[in-house]
Amino acid sequence: MESQLLAESQRVGVLFPGQGAQVVGMGQALYSQHALVRERFAEASDLLGYDLGKICFEGPAEKLNATEFSQPALFVTSIVASEVLRAEQPELFERVVATAGLSLGEYTAVCFAGGLEFADALRLVQRRGKAMQAAADEVESGMCSLLGLSLEQVETLCREVRQEGEVLAPANLLCPGNIAVSGHKSALARLEPAAVEQGAMKVVPLAVAGAFHTPLMQPAVEALREALLASSPRDTRLPVYSNVDARPHQAAGEIRDLLARQVVSPVLWESSLRQMMADGVDGFLELGTGRVLRGTLKRIDRKLPSEGFGE
Repeated sequence: MESQLLAESQRVGVLFPGQGAQVVGMGQALYSQHALVRERFAEASDLLGYDLGKICFEGPAEKLNATEFSQPALFVTSIVASEVLRAEQPELFERVVATAGLSLGEYTAVCFAGGLEFADALRLVQRRGKAMQAAADEVESGMCSLLGLSLEQVETLCREVRQEGEVLAPANLLCPGNIAVSGHKSALARLEPAAVEQGAMKVVPLAVAGAFHTPLMQPAVEALREALLASSPRDTRLPVYSNVDARPHQAAGEIRDLLARQVVSPVLWESSLRQMMADGVDGFLELGTGRVLRGTLKRIDRKLPSEGFGE
């Protein structure tokens, strides 16, 4: 890849995708072309206790979409994409000044920024996936994206649709007109027709196990806190923009606390991107599978240079 960002951008931000971006075949092209990728997949498979490459490359989709498998898969494919591109275009990485990741992708961002070693980060991601899957198994819940509505409209719909004892709330504030909602499946079922009646262009169910980024994930928080304490994160060499507050952080203690809080807090993705731009980032790289993050960027600033690598 000959990056136009080299010509157009002096201050590059690196972005990492989250759950929902996974697809059977992810990472296979890089795996076939680069020995360092094959070595990383072998290391990951040894640590995880199963053949990660087989799940990424062959599926089936139902298995890859399971939280406990999709999160390690996304983490590893994004990290190897960053390592290949860094080896091929070191001059581009001299211009990287900040990083962020969507939900699970924030763990990738912390690892990329030097806050965690690969093995420690992968163990954390595996623990996170299992903890979130366990929390999701406790209640019938899920997520969907609402396209074409404002945050105010979505918040009003959630208040009107949910019944006593139900959770239904905005969870991923991705970009103008694209907001993901999490909650009980009973409430989500009533949300879809109400959203269409309100003028939503589309309601898209997401391939996730449960109501991520809501209080329904609270059982996962303590497990994550314990794992984060055991992982010994370091201060990062680059600012990592947190999903929780859309602000840059480099101190290990702050990042550890924010990563634990993240699973029950709405993802402030649009605000994070806008803050990165306000802080001087003038071009973005999306590393790993999918194009979702570049899509959110285009809804915020169509003229801003952005590219992907590792699909």
